[in-house]
Amino acid sequence: MPALRTALLQSSGQLGSVDENLKALDAAAGRAAGAGAGLLVTPELFLTGYAIGDDVARLAEPADGAAAAAIGEIAVRHGIGVVYGYPERAGEAVFNSAQLIGPDGASLANYRKTHLFGCFERDSFTPGDNPVVQAELGGVRVGLMICYDVEFPENVRAHALAGTDLLVVPTAQMHPFQFVAESVVPVRAFENQMYVAYVNRVGPEGEFEFVGLSTLAGPDGIARARAGRGDELVIGDVDPEFLSASRENNPYLRDRRPGLYASLV
Repeated sequence: MPALRTALLQSSGQLGSVDENLKALDAAAGRAAGAGAGLLVTPELFLTGYAIGDDVARLAEPADGAAAAAIGEIAVRHGIGVVYGYPERAGEAVFNSAQLIGPDGASLANYRKTHLFGCFERDSFTPGDNPVVQAELGGVRVGLMICYDVEFPENVRAHALAGTDLLVVPTAQMHPFQFVAESVVPVRAFENQMYVAYVNRVGPEGEFEFVGLSTLAGPDGIARARAGRGDELVIGDVDPEFLSASRENNPYLRDRRPGLYASLV
């Protein structure tokens, strides 16, 4: 089975401008597709910017709204899958969401962040209640998660037990928590025998300072791609054959004893 080449768009885009961020996504999709990528991943809330404060309600839109249609057209034009972060309106609620659009322009999966971080998120969003959202893309089972979610080992383990091959994590990782990108994410990939694409914002934005360091970590805990601290498009391969061999040789999931862990839940 061929590898799923995956492009990580490390950028904060333009705060509050959906139109400009769609243009940036279109340009990145063209570059990624030109490099052979079958999937492009943007950071958390890339569609609108993160530090949007009271504009959350104004900028939020349904999962099948105008931006989703525009991204569907981008995906078709470049023949690439796209995961993008956005504020999702559903009735009276607003969720911090990430949606996977397939290369045919159709929505394959939509995930709502389950663990909200900090006052801004807790005041602005409703937490999601479905920890495992997956879809097939290019023969790879892709799971979705957002930022803080990946810091809870139970969350990632649930994906491992559900068969996720590539865990895609749009994020807004801020100073001084860069150790998550540097250390936690590769460990999550190793201990759960999966690839993890952790895609961050970068630079100052409102009261926040994002640290970049986006990475695609493999099931051996080694980064296949790693960005620096600026705007960057980095690309790495998700190799199903390597993943299968790694799972065969690594006994973590086989050696679990769930009966001993009941107190955790």
